[in-house]
Amino acid sequence: MQRRFFLGLGGALLAASALGGWTLGRSAGQAPLLLSARNDADGRHYAVGYGLDGRLRFATAVAERCHDVVPHPTRPLALFVGRRPSRESYLIDTRDGRLLQTLASPAERHFQGHAVFHHGGEWLYSTENDTREPGRGVLGVWRLDGSRLLRSDELASHGVGPHQLLWLPDGETLVVANGGIRTEADSREKMNLDAMEPSLVLLRRDGTLISKEQLPERMNSVRHLAVARDGTVVSGQQYEGDPADAAPLVAIKRPGQPFQAFPLGEAQRQAMHQYTASVAIHSELRLLAITAPRGNRVFIWDLDSAALRLDAPLPDCAGVAACAEGFVVSSGQGRCRLFDCRQGEIRLQALQLPAGLWDNHLRLA
Repeated sequence: MQRRFFLGLGGALLAASALGGWTLGRSAGQAPLLLSARNDADGRHYAVGYGLDGRLRFATAVAERCHDVVPHPTRPLALFVGRRPSRESYLIDTRDGRLLQTLASPAERHFQGHAVFHHGGEWLYSTENDTREPGRGVLGVWRLDGSRLLRSDELASHGVGPHQLLWLPDGETLVVANGGIRTEADSREKMNLDAMEPSLVLLRRDGTLISKEQLPERMNSVRHLAVARDGTVVSGQQYEGDPADAAPLVAIKRPGQPFQAFPLGEAQRQAMHQYTASVAIHSELRLLAITAPRGNRVFIWDLDSAALRLDAPLPDCAGVAACAEGFVVSSGQGRCRLFDCRQGEIRLQALQLPAGLWDNHLRLA
């Protein structure tokens, strides 16, 4: 998409006192670090870390554009995962931005933009494409040895073109969004739009398939995921068919129930322009947030009732992550935002983080 607009890696700083006593982060007294991938005006790629007070912690130059960021569960490490299709990902020390390792994909594999650390911290699982049998999805299994990731094994994703994967609350079951799109080697060209096979898969850590479910619309690529503390899974889709089709762009799998469409209002579905980017769930507030950058919209729903809580414009909105107050959302053509959802009315606060060229995901570590 030609939707990126650069406004600089710099930007005015916001004094910490201006945050008005916010308690952003995983616990009181622990200031969160916003991690994301960015480009500059000349097309150079960076792995970046910002405080939510606007201060740049690090901007590490990397060779390839990155997509998602995977913080380690206990150590100051994060893997910035190469954007599909990529041959490299980057293990960064989040204290100072040092590049600890350039992780190379094995021969005849490339990264698909996402990975997850196991809660124990020793193992990492990455979504990958088999370039020898194009479209065959695999999950790379990596072991963290000191500050280096070593290839240990791989598992089948039980689908075509895996994209995001996350853990269910038991910490031992993976949920995988198989996008269903076959690509060739290092190309982003979509080779099988007339025979797509998107699916949502649950599998054990050893690769044993638990379930594989599909939505009726076969051109509806299952891309991004969020998992609630009770095991509810929400997916965001990117529809490859007729722009006029009423495809379910958000779907949900509640514990013990089938994978099915989430009840969107027609106005919201049309505003998405057949494309969702990032998905986040706030388990304590029972809220679901999704960004739709083609429509320049941010949406928040009640996860249980599906009642719409927010439909707000935000130019080139990209990443979204849950925080103590609600959600932080990045924007490529305006200020990043915090949506405070603790009261009945959602309050919007602009953050003095720089705009421009954020990739589709952000994480708070």
